[in-house]
Amino acid sequence: MQYAPNKEDCPLPFSPFKSCTVPRPIGWLSTISSDGIHNLAPYSQWQNLTFDPPMVMFAANQYPDGRRKDSVINAEQTGWFVWNMATWDLREAVNKSAMAVASDVDEFELAGVTKADCINAPGARVAESPCHFECSYISTHRLEGNSNAGWVDIVFGKVERIHVADSAITAEGKLDIPGIKPIARMGYYDYTCIQDVFEMRIPGASGEAEDGLEGKA
Repeated sequence: MQYAPNKEDCPLPFSPFKSCTVPRPIGWLSTISSDGIHNLAPYSQWQNLTFDPPMVMFAANQYPDGRRKDSVINAEQTGWFVWNMATWDLREAVNKSAMAVASDVDEFELAGVTKADCINAPGARVAESPCHFECSYISTHRLEGNSNAGWVDIVFGKVERIHVADSAITAEGKLDIPGIKPIARMGYYDYTCIQDVFEMRIPGASGEAEDGLEGKA
């Protein structure tokens, strides 16, 4: 099976596009508006970009009526957004925060999670989440779509502060991923949960190359 997605109809009942790039980390982002309204929403196009300095990005498609997402507007207006790790225990809260609601709705309250103060960012972070990045806004790059919903805002940020709960750290100083159980986005309505971890080392890698892959400070 093959097809040209920009010219031909998909021959399958469900598009395989989003199910090929998997699993995708969830950008569960909290922001605050210039009017002081807290916003919380998950994005399935979220990723690290580089590590020195640590920078990240998320991509937010417009609504079908052409409105831009609150997370994008808030980040642009306040200069900050916060990433909260989405976990198995928080999966229902993540799903509730995906609801399309009016801009004056506090989505922390909607999702039933607790606000924790940030140190740099003006908004809040999800207290129940084990890991957070406070990110300063860098820029937005807009890409044109074939429809209103196809237009996308790609937001870039620099990680200014990292929070990790002590309970999520192993004795050797790593994140306890099997214990945290981060969730990730698949295609369709499907998600996955990280429970199994295995290690591989690149043959012949040594020195700075090896340290960089391992994530040493």
